[in-house]
Amino acid sequence: MVNRVAKQVPTTCMRCAVGCGHVHLGSDTSYGLDAVRGDPSHPVNNGLACGRGIRESADPDGSWLTRPLVRENGELRQTSWSDALARVGDAITDAMADDPDEVAVLGSGQQTNEAAYALGKLARGGIGTRNYDANTTLCMASAVKAYYRAFGSDAPPPTYDDIPEAETHLVWGANPAVAHPVMFRWIRQSADDGDLVVVDPVETKTAAVADDHVAIDPGGDLALAQAVLGHLVETDRVDDAFVEGYTEGFDRVVDELSPVEEAASEAGVSLDEVEKLASLLDAPTLVYWGMGVNQSVRGTATAGALVNLCLASGNLGPGSGPFSLTGQANSMGTRVVSSKGTWPGHRPFEHPDHRRTVAEAWGVPVSRLPDDNGPGPVGMFESSPSVVWTVATNPLAGFPDATAAREVLEDSFLVVQDAFRSETVELADVVLPAATWGESEGTTMNMERTVSRVRPATETPPGVRQDLDIIADVAARVSPGLLPRPSVSPSDVFDEFAALTAGTDADCSGLSYTRLDGERAVRWPAPDPTSEGGYRYYDDADGEADDPTWSFPTPSGKAQFSALSGSSLPEPADESYPLTLTTGREADGYNTGVRTRSDTPDEPVARAHPDTIDAHRDAVADPEGDRRTTVVSRRASVPATLDPDDAVPPGLVWLSIHHPMTNRLTSPAVDPQSNEPNFKQCAVRLEHPETTASTDLLAAEVSD
Repeated sequence: MVNRVAKQVPTTCMRCAVGCGHVHLGSDTSYGLDAVRGDPSHPVNNGLACGRGIRESADPDGSWLTRPLVRENGELRQTSWSDALARVGDAITDAMADDPDEVAVLGSGQQTNEAAYALGKLARGGIGTRNYDANTTLCMASAVKAYYRAFGSDAPPPTYDDIPEAETHLVWGANPAVAHPVMFRWIRQSADDGDLVVVDPVETKTAAVADDHVAIDPGGDLALAQAVLGHLVETDRVDDAFVEGYTEGFDRVVDELSPVEEAASEAGVSLDEVEKLASLLDAPTLVYWGMGVNQSVRGTATAGALVNLCLASGNLGPGSGPFSLTGQANSMGTRVVSSKGTWPGHRPFEHPDHRRTVAEAWGVPVSRLPDDNGPGPVGMFESSPSVVWTVATNPLAGFPDATAAREVLEDSFLVVQDAFRSETVELADVVLPAATWGESEGTTMNMERTVSRVRPATETPPGVRQDLDIIADVAARVSPGLLPRPSVSPSDVFDEFAALTAGTDADCSGLSYTRLDGERAVRWPAPDPTSEGGYRYYDDADGEADDPTWSFPTPSGKAQFSALSGSSLPEPADESYPLTLTTGREADGYNTGVRTRSDTPDEPVARAHPDTIDAHRDAVADPEGDRRTTVVSRRASVPATLDPDDAVPPGLVWLSIHHPMTNRLTSPAVDPQSNEPNFKQCAVRLEHPETTASTDLLAAEVSD
């Protein structure tokens, strides 16, 4: 191999949704990265970077995919790109001829904006399927629905600039110390002169360093938010001027509130804790929430209730407001560009004029475009599609009730496009190896709407292709002319989707690669080459903060209070399943672990309070030493090792969401508004490992 001079390449970390700028140093003699560090010239992080983002960019531990694979005689074997793509094209074309909805497409928040846009264009405009998701329904859909209901538009009103301005930081159902380390550093610095309070059933790493921790019952978030709102009303803490001048629906919400004491009891908290939370809102407060709120059958209702608290207390404006914390690196980008929940630019699916605009821009019949955004991942699999194409995602481990998901994948023609081996790869009929961080060209969009460049610092290895080129090659076979033939210019694709957002609430038409190369990062809306978005819906052009102008893209121009009551929890603990399972993130985990396999034990570790372990000691191999057990839900049983942990309340079992076995246990119930699954709560019991093994053996004998 010819030696080459390594160069430092500015790019963006794709580890989480903070969107930190990185500098990558490519190897001067081979493929790969020699060094990774924070970029001091990037306006998002100014050189800060977390250790895991650096480690996983420089040297991920997963098993790389290096050649296309096809299944023959039950085994995956290497093949050529032309053979692999021909099989994919034939399978999709045959299924489309029967019914476009026979093709299910799953994207990811790990794709660049360009790849996400191209995949959505192909799924919606080329194939015409309703069964398409960009992975956002598994994590952010409830927050999205709440934003639309409140403000008429998606995305948090605040930005990172508001973090140092806030006096109170209320973190609800989120663990940014683990999930968003750089952002959490800003929160802690700001809270040095204010308050950091965490609402969570578990004493997370965030809660452990907070000024206060409100240990709520699992699933009690909606009741607690409503209790706090009721207490604001009772103690005359409502910002009447803001509510009367800029909102609608407040009286209806108040009329439907349960008594404060009753709601607090349902949430499992004291009235003193309700008062504590209400008093926090007297100061400028940022209310952050994450998967602990969103991933619930009550996710949209609870997210809306948290927005209600901000509206009622006047916590909307610089240094305050509702701030959902996004998980995957480019989840925001997929919301804007991928045609999952809306057409590009947040154009509504159901609006005929927007459908016509998109159809004309894409050169396809408007009748081919679905008139709704589809059933979400759970509903998609319930329809048993004949072809499933996954891109940078691992549904066999990431879907709820993963055993049922396996059955769907086994019965389908499964195409997996990814950079690393995964559980889903092992079931695939065709595997398409894709480039990953450090090898990709494009852009990404962080949780506060900032767009920045992703650049390759190393060449793509032989046998591996860019996501964008793979998607374009499939498009050439199933919908000729829809996308350029590979290799595709990412900048041309960026210009296409940016133009399609012109005049929308998520206007990116003033962005270009040239501008991003010069400014490093720009926040939308950016309708012209010099503008950049700030705090949303707020105009203080005269600099008089006491008399700002508010304008919301709702029919009345006012923000809307949410009156959703929320669904009943699908699986409360009972006599047969007396414990509650919840899931959470680990500091070094990554999605379903495909990049961090060396840190993933064969069997999950189940954290539980010592009293819980003692109460169920008959289900433990040896309570004094060997703490192996089996966690059993109504869907599956999973071997685990119990870890005594006072941070987990009695009656609760905590499993890492990153472990590929965890979601065999979780419930497929979904939020009726967002279709987001109820990952955070289901009923389980513990069984002795020998008892479970005997039961499994008997079941196998019966089936034989």
